[in-house]
Amino acid sequence: MKFWQNVSWIETDQLIEMAKFAEEVGFEGVLDGDHVAFPEPLLTPYPYSPDGKPPMNSDWNYPDNFASAAAIAAVTTKLRYVTDIFVLAARNPLMVAKAAGTVAILGNHRFVLGVAAGWMKDEFDLSGVDFKTRGKRLDEMIVLMRKLWMGGPVEHHGEFFDIPPLNMEPSPKRLIPIFAGGGSKPALRRAATLCDGWLNAGNTPDEVPGILAEVHRMRREAGRDHLPFESIVTLTTPPNLDDFKRAQDAGADGILAYPPMFALGPKSTIDQKKQVMEQYAENFIRKMP
Repeated sequence: MKFWQNVSWIETDQLIEMAKFAEEVGFEGVLDGDHVAFPEPLLTPYPYSPDGKPPMNSDWNYPDNFASAAAIAAVTTKLRYVTDIFVLAARNPLMVAKAAGTVAILGNHRFVLGVAAGWMKDEFDLSGVDFKTRGKRLDEMIVLMRKLWMGGPVEHHGEFFDIPPLNMEPSPKRLIPIFAGGGSKPALRRAATLCDGWLNAGNTPDEVPGILAEVHRMRREAGRDHLPFESIVTLTTPPNLDDFKRAQDAGADGILAYPPMFALGPKSTIDQKKQVMEQYAENFIRKMP
């Protein structure tokens, strides 16, 4: 079992030091959130809470994922970086492919692009992108970007993007892992049929085995069960070794530790964050078989 540290909402000027410490105490990698901006007021209801209110405030930190990944890669040697979750459907696929390909090369291929269709209609409106077609557009963007990453003259003629022959360099000449996020049927299908991994939005230990079984079933039906695939799971219950072992037995490859924000609040020192991460490493990373 691999353990990952959620670094979402950490004060941006502390991010590099926290990533270095995550590698030091044994985390496989870090995951960081994404939003370009939060409108005031937010009009879109948050789909994962009963009252429609998001768990984050509009003034919480969302540093640029690609800048963060490159900076972290420069000061670590093994730590991986996953976007959790990059709102790809609201972006331009050529610009994302360029940034992701560059950071993958600079970071010795430790970058993983975690994507989802997105829930905040306001964000799409600000970007001038149609919200209703985001799922289909996201699927096509995955296909298009993988073409671009392989290098050479590339063209693409799809429902949403019509790209004439072009070169995009530097290209990593290898596919950057793409993990799909979310628990809806379309999200699970995307993970199983188009992507290299799955990131959940948070589930109970009782829910995880059934969801993973469904993803693996869809991968078999798609003829993709022989390909590498990783599932990084967030449990909504307090951290517990027995629950982690149960998730591992169900096929989970990784467990995501809660962001320090949850334990310490919106403002805390580097030493306070290190103490939380060290305690987690002692209680779980070093005791998990």
